[in-house]
Amino acid sequence: MTSADVRAAQEVLAGAGVVRRTPLEECEPLRGPVGGPVLFKCENLQHAGSFKLRGAYLRLVRLSPEERARGVVAASAGNHAQGVALAARAVGTHATVFMPVGASLPKVAATREYGATVELVGATIEDAMAAATAFARDRGAVYVHPFDHPDVVAGQGTVGLEILEQCPAVRTVVVPTGGGGLVAGVAAVLRAERPDVRLVGVQAAGAAAVRVSLAAGRPVTLDGMRTMADGIAVGRPGDLTFAHIAAQVDEVRTVSEEQLSQALLFSLERAKMVVEPAGAAALAAVLAEPETFEAPVVVVLSGGNIDPLLLLRVIEHGMGAAGRYLEITVRFADRPGMLAGLLGALAKQRANVLDIAHVRHDAALRVGEVEVSLTVETDGPDHSHRTVNALRAAGYSVE
Repeated sequence: MTSADVRAAQEVLAGAGVVRRTPLEECEPLRGPVGGPVLFKCENLQHAGSFKLRGAYLRLVRLSPEERARGVVAASAGNHAQGVALAARAVGTHATVFMPVGASLPKVAATREYGATVELVGATIEDAMAAATAFARDRGAVYVHPFDHPDVVAGQGTVGLEILEQCPAVRTVVVPTGGGGLVAGVAAVLRAERPDVRLVGVQAAGAAAVRVSLAAGRPVTLDGMRTMADGIAVGRPGDLTFAHIAAQVDEVRTVSEEQLSQALLFSLERAKMVVEPAGAAALAAVLAEPETFEAPVVVVLSGGNIDPLLLLRVIEHGMGAAGRYLEITVRFADRPGMLAGLLGALAKQRANVLDIAHVRHDAALRVGEVEVSLTVETDGPDHSHRTVNALRAAGYSVE
């Protein structure tokens, strides 16, 4: 895979009008912590909601008429599924997509709306891939691998070309990494055309197959994975993609679930961007250690297909991880007005009460004593600390 292959892919995609050139948006709140401009490559705004359409369309548009007539089959947790479904509709073939049973319901629904037949099978993407390859063998359909194919990698690499065109001064590019198609494609471009640019891949700590494989010197299959970032939850990198990563990517980092949650919250609150957990992985790495990235930094937001229910849980988790939920237990004498006084003290500190439990009958309480457990929303750790100190100064016993 070369930069020339990616440039050829860019010509195909530009001429078709199916894939959009996504914007590069500066994130002003990160300028200070990083020490220079930080820009988001907004693949969350791509058609079908992720960069996956690039590689899927290039793969399908290069099929022969005979191959298109047999149809295509793919396996995906969601984004590749939607990319293949939309690409299949664009080139006039039918797609069958195998997805894990626990795949996001909105992603399943969107894949069907784009015209694909969806089959739910197994618990992991590996299970879905096994079913898809068996279907291809039995039915003669063309298997469209989610990352380990030259056309797919070349299509994803067009993200890298657009970054160089939109930000010629870029010094660091940070890319979410699962099976490696996106980071491998971007690497092929940068190493050939801008070897001075540092390329950092980012994985979820609970699905860090690339990191393990780099340590072993070969593609390794994980025993298991645990992450909310389903878009990069891949148990083994591809042979093609791993070769590019090992030779051309400067560093691969990992981020925790807490860091992913905080990145999602940051993207919503400060950047006004809706992204899925996998799409926020690169941002999570920058937020975790902003001083280690040389500016200008381009952060790829790889996808925005998030289940609203997951978004709700992630926001709550992210606020907790950011120290914006304070859980306290207060004991005081059971006298009229004491609860009102406690709530008044919290209001004076501008702490918003989210939940409250008032207990009178408990063996651990002394006679005439009550216990109140509260969850309050604050602006962060400093505000929480000030609130607790204010309650104690007012005479409340606070845990």
